[in-house]
Amino acid sequence: MKKYFITGIGTDVGKSIGAAIITEALEADYWKPIQAGDLENSDTLKVKALVGNTKTVFHTEAYRLNQPMSPHAAAERDGVEINIQNIKLPNTQNHIVVEGAGGLLVPLNRKETILDLIAQLNCEVILVSRHYLGSINHTLMSVELLKNRNISIKGILFNATENKDTESIIQEMTGLTILGRIDELEELNKEVIKSIAQELKNKLL
Repeated sequence: MKKYFITGIGTDVGKSIGAAIITEALEADYWKPIQAGDLENSDTLKVKALVGNTKTVFHTEAYRLNQPMSPHAAAERDGVEINIQNIKLPNTQNHIVVEGAGGLLVPLNRKETILDLIAQLNCEVILVSRHYLGSINHTLMSVELLKNRNISIKGILFNATENKDTESIIQEMTGLTILGRIDELEELNKEVIKSIAQELKNKLL
């Protein structure tokens, strides 16, 4: 059984699209442990709208926070404290895709971050990278953080139009597998997600 944690080099780099593709490729279960804000149009609902298979189960978030803020701050506004010891992988016999919030050092409380949650859940990481000025630095730092914690990294998924200079130096300096690339999409629907998923499937198994 595969357990993949989808994280990114920052916010708005395409984690949810990546999660939808990987979920569809493996017909895996999907789980977003912490949702901060946008509860009526949550990442779980967005991914659900893009996944077409009938096997995937969408598990309920461990924390549903009202404000679109860093989880630690959103939790404080709601009068709760996120305790990562209470965040357990859902009980399933299927592959599971777990989607994080923001990047690796996003705080969940006053002491712990997304990185601590990944380590506790013992999932293999798929890192989503998007090309922008500074993205090489952010990608290499993210990989370094994961390696320093001895967290297994399945590979990198680029969510951007091809940039050979950026992608080649990241691959060379990290030694990681490049799982694939999500090109800029004019349309986003179940058929598009399924098509990309079929291209990635063999690299995920």
